[in-house]
Amino acid sequence: MDTGSASRRLFDLTGRVALVTGGNRGLGRAIALALADAGAAVAVLARDEAKNRETLDALRARDSRALALKTDLADRPQVANAFATVERELGPVEILVNNAGFAILKGVLEQTDEEWDQVLETNLTAAFRLSRMAARSMAARGRGGKIINVSSIAGNFGTPVFPSYAVSKGGMQQLTRCLAVELAPHNIQVNSLLPGWFTTDMTDWIRNWPEYAEALKEMIQRTPRGRFGEPDELAGAAVFLASRASDHMTGSDLVIDGGFSVR
Repeated sequence: MDTGSASRRLFDLTGRVALVTGGNRGLGRAIALALADAGAAVAVLARDEAKNRETLDALRARDSRALALKTDLADRPQVANAFATVERELGPVEILVNNAGFAILKGVLEQTDEEWDQVLETNLTAAFRLSRMAARSMAARGRGGKIINVSSIAGNFGTPVFPSYAVSKGGMQQLTRCLAVELAPHNIQVNSLLPGWFTTDMTDWIRNWPEYAEALKEMIQRTPRGRFGEPDELAGAAVFLASRASDHMTGSDLVIDGGFSVR
């Protein structure tokens, strides 16, 4: 037996359909492209139509069946319609990546109710609702599936800078654990990716705003790798969690942070 070929088959996603929210930039785009490289058909749900088109072109250049739908995850009917469109055009979703999220840099003394609700709706509630849609579809087919929640190490630490974001990510990790227990009898594995500091639009503030220069210095010093991660450095972990290689792994938090959390 060719053990190399056997190992490669563990990570082969040929014929499977993946849905990635926020998949048109940053970590989400890297994940979407990596899933396509592994053989999956990939649907991207995101708000920026121009970036959707760019990502769709990149997916199709990999010979992936692909779809990119302009979707506001805070618009519940729009999300339900998008999910139905993906299953109608690409086939039943077998891999769901709840990646979309954003932060508002305001502490509790400044943040409004509306801002709090907006962050929680996009980062956590939309993930719950899409997980419910995907899980019902997966359970009805009886073939199992994968749900990957892109949380953050911010869910493990207190912060005065973006408490609503941190709370949403901590909730994402608890959602992962609850879904993992409930859905295990249906052969659906649910795991979280916990990225640390990566070079994306979301970290522009700490990398480039002068008022956060000291925070940037402290972050770099605390990270054993001594730098920000690049989006491609998270993508392999997502493929692992989407593949048969992780079939006996569920309810886990996979930390990808250059060692930041060990100090």
